[in-house]
Amino acid sequence: MSFEEAVVLSQTSERKLFIDVYTDWCGWCKKMDAGTFSESRVSKYLGENFYPIKLDAEQTGDIQFNDHTFKFVAQGRRGYHELAAALLNGKMSYPSVVFLNEKFEIIMVLPGYREADEFLKIAKYVGDDHYLTTAYEDYSAAYDAEISRGD
Repeated sequence: MSFEEAVVLSQTSERKLFIDVYTDWCGWCKKMDAGTFSESRVSKYLGENFYPIKLDAEQTGDIQFNDHTFKFVAQGRRGYHELAAALLNGKMSYPSVVFLNEKFEIIMVLPGYREADEFLKIAKYVGDDHYLTTAYEDYSAAYDAEISRGD
């Protein structure tokens, strides 16, 4: 869904936002779409626990958010969208995913390609609110132990 659609939906039914920041020319973005995000466990978990959003970091259309209009900035050969830059703290790396809480505050920015199993672990860390009480390293070790036991 679009960023604007997710914001409207979250006003009636609060849910975290998952934002896939990509570009059309990014090969690793396409690989993540085809492998990671389309994997059934990942797509089911994201759909049930987040408002999933795809944000083209080079889109030219304006986006209204929090009483601000984010615009495309023509720079270099391609340019960038101000919202993508804001979400990625100016570190324009693709693919990147951003998790926002129900108040649209950044929980985590995760740059780079991730396989489905690793991504699902991270998504559950955020989606199930483990990030509020547990360091990722501790959560990851417990998660891996559960998987190895078959829980």
